Amino acid sequence: MDKITVYIGSIVTLSNGAQQDTRREVVFEGMELGTYREYGEGRDGRLTDTRGTTQTLYKTADGRFVVHVDNWSHWQGEPNTETLHEVKERDLQPGGRFYDLAVACDLGRPLTLEEALNEGDETDRFMNYNPIDPKDWTPEEALATADTDDLDG
Repeated sequence: MDKITVYIGSIVTLSNGAQQDTRREVVFEGMELGTYREYGEGRDGRLTDTRGTTQTLYKTADGRFVVHVDNWSHWQGEPNTETLHEVKERDLQPGGRFYDLAVACDLGRPLTLEEALNEGDETDRFMNYNPIDPKDWTPEEALATADTDDLDG
């Protein structure tokens, strides 16, 4: 087992460069099992590498599973918030709040057909993602992607 050090609380950088840091150090004996990073959305709704969430799963010396969550942003004035959560097996199963982390750590089980079909509803919005900026579309491209119900006025 290793000595693990994480932080809980928040830190934010202000416009003058000053930082407000309310984080506290947490130290425990354990083993890091893996990490999952999810990138956030920018102001335009597209994925960005300037904000997101990093989740790290640990197994403590006494056998508990804990997740350190770092909600981070590189934007001035936006806080970085770190939290620590004790998790149960159900949290690491499909539909659980840390299932993606479990998969990243090779702890997740495959989805059943029903679970996959239900999860498909959530991912459908990414299937129609078009990286071309809408202001650069030709009229034909704009009409091809428009919701025709909106055009029936």
